[in-house]
Amino acid sequence: MLNQPRYRGAGILLAGDNFGCGSSREGAVWALMALGIRCIVAPSFGDIFQGNCFQNGLLPVRLPRAQVEGLARAVAEGADAVLTVDLQACTVRRAGLPTLPFALPPRRREGLLRGLDDLELTLARGAEIDAFQRRDKALHPWLHLDGARRPSLATDPAPDTDKETP
Repeated sequence: MLNQPRYRGAGILLAGDNFGCGSSREGAVWALMALGIRCIVAPSFGDIFQGNCFQNGLLPVRLPRAQVEGLARAVAEGADAVLTVDLQACTVRRAGLPTLPFALPPRRREGLLRGLDDLELTLARGAEIDAFQRRDKALHPWLHLDGARRPSLATDPAPDTDKETP
């Protein structure tokens, strides 16, 4: 369908069940993004593919099959078919149809809104992580021994277990 002139430049792809299953490499996501796809709406996704979507800034939206099929019919029938996916509101809209809400895990939504992957989201919380480590060190000092008190493998070799005991 993407080879039809009316769908060229579409940023939203409507797809079927288990979309992306078997496409566990990031290259699958990159290829879709190279075509200008920024969002895929489907009833379900391959797990690894879905994770790669989030990590690379492509929004995977899960909607029930009947709703995806209804959107596909509306797009196919309308010459000026325009879908709008609102990540901030977590909705899919098409003029003349009810607005369809979708759910995303909050951390995934935040990452997409801020343009950050999992590592960048974690690093952005550096002050919170530092504060936790300070509190934890005060509460559990035995877990945070300094280098002078830690046994060294070089100076404290493991006991020789090959020797016979008298």
